[in-house]
Amino acid sequence: MRSTVRLTASATSALPRWLLFAICIVYAASGLFGRDPWKNEDAASFGVMWTLANGGWHDWLLPNLVGKAITATGPLPFWLGALCIRAFGPWLAPNDAAHLLTGLMFYCMCAFVWYGTYLLGRRPEVQPFKYAFGGEPSPRDYGRTLADGALLILLASFGLAERGHESTPQIGQLVCTAMFVYGLVRALDKPWQGALWTGFALGAFSLCASPPLTVALVVALLAVSWVVPALDKRKLLGVALPLGLVLALSWPLAARLAYPDDAAPFLHEWLWTNLANFRGSPKGALFYAAKNLPLFTWPAWPLAIWTWLSWPDLRRAPHIAVPLSIVVPVLALILLQQHETNMLFLLLLPPLAVMASFGLPTLKREVINAFDWFAVLSFTIVGGFVWIVWIASETGFPAQIARNLGRLVPGYKPEFNILSLLAALVVTGCWIALVRWRLSRHPKVLWRSVVLSGAGTTLMWVLLMTLWLPLVNFSRTYRDVATQIATRLPADYTCITPVRLGDAQIASFAYFGNMHFAFDGTDCDVLLRQDTQDYNPPASLSPYTWNLVWEGRRAADRDERFRLYVRVERPKRIVPPVRHNGKH
Repeated sequence: MRSTVRLTASATSALPRWLLFAICIVYAASGLFGRDPWKNEDAASFGVMWTLANGGWHDWLLPNLVGKAITATGPLPFWLGALCIRAFGPWLAPNDAAHLLTGLMFYCMCAFVWYGTYLLGRRPEVQPFKYAFGGEPSPRDYGRTLADGALLILLASFGLAERGHESTPQIGQLVCTAMFVYGLVRALDKPWQGALWTGFALGAFSLCASPPLTVALVVALLAVSWVVPALDKRKLLGVALPLGLVLALSWPLAARLAYPDDAAPFLHEWLWTNLANFRGSPKGALFYAAKNLPLFTWPAWPLAIWTWLSWPDLRRAPHIAVPLSIVVPVLALILLQQHETNMLFLLLLPPLAVMASFGLPTLKREVINAFDWFAVLSFTIVGGFVWIVWIASETGFPAQIARNLGRLVPGYKPEFNILSLLAALVVTGCWIALVRWRLSRHPKVLWRSVVLSGAGTTLMWVLLMTLWLPLVNFSRTYRDVATQIATRLPADYTCITPVRLGDAQIASFAYFGNMHFAFDGTDCDVLLRQDTQDYNPPASLSPYTWNLVWEGRRAADRDERFRLYVRVERPKRIVPPVRHNGKH
């Protein structure tokens, strides 16, 4: 079969390794440290990690948030986060230690995507047309260039910026998905090794995710083993499925053996509640996905579609079938989920980036120019806007922007940091130099169409996490509210009953305010509730009489209002509360 790709060796000139590493390191590290856990998922997941780090075996086998059972995902990300908190506790604050794990997982994901694409790019069916007198690129150079392109497409994806820097189970699922792609690709030339990687990825994913997501990955494995003739089905399925099953069952069995009475209801809720989350209306989910998914996965999705269109005779080949076998089941779950959230969108990014890279060799010059100009204009405008807002917050000029900022984030006081300013200046200078090089040299290499997109996303995120970090941290942390509540708590209180508090709020109040909550129906002598409007005292919630001792909210949030009530007649405490300690 004649290849539709015609390239010369000069088109596969390597992207400078230092530039690729610099983009990955700077992008992943920015926004991880020097900040509080943010609402919502970041703070909630950190709270579970912190609880486990200060708890015992019961907490580790049955993950909970200061006593509240957490059954939305598996325990593996919480275990790893708790280990990081314990290991780096002498040097890092607990939330920084948890974010260190996020950065390490981010780098692992990048490595799996790069190497998976590299192996696919060396396969004979995707090689460029061989000229009579030579001059075409070698398989090694061609695969390396495609891998660079896949990594740049992944980093350029808009949705990865915030979600990829949170300490949530989704970052663990993201790594396992990338590992799953790599395992399937590795199984093409080394069946036993690839089967082990695939089985380990499947088992680890089951310990990071909910049962429906694990089923989606099993469906992907069965589909790709049927579609791709080059895979050794007997070795792949014979090793990957048993290994994945053993790893998946290790935690539930250990929990049942160690704590049979507590594990039974916990695992029942973990299974059936997650199944119920995917019984939603396809109409509502379709509307939400149509509105948000294109921006979240840009520019991976249009390039992936172009790959499908530009390789019409090789749609069952691994470079299309492997990533597509994962994309389709995940899309099906997105359409079935009850809650409108973009958390599942993350799982699409590794396979889409791998598939999208194979569209780069067939892109037309006009399309490449369109991608370049879109990246130059959009990221330059966004970067300029970030600088203007920062200048307005620091100097009060332009006055109108400063006034608007004061209305949007009331109570915020600017914090000047010389290191953040220097970092922002350096990354801005690098962006200007890269744009100037790209537009003046007109290079012919394959990665030219996505290098500006990858670098532009890095510019945007680094500027936000340097110039705007104090502002974003102020608007998304519960530290001040937790401190205010803690000062109004009775010194001898027994426990706090939370009413309408989300997991992020419970985690933040327990961490910053050292508060003790109860979730088992205990008659606590303190009640903390969240309201969106004025309510009468909570007489209907308890037979006791309550006294309002504090009322307030975060300065940056007008929708949340917290009220702290103390029971008028409180019994004397006999057993002191169990409190979690951590660096604040």
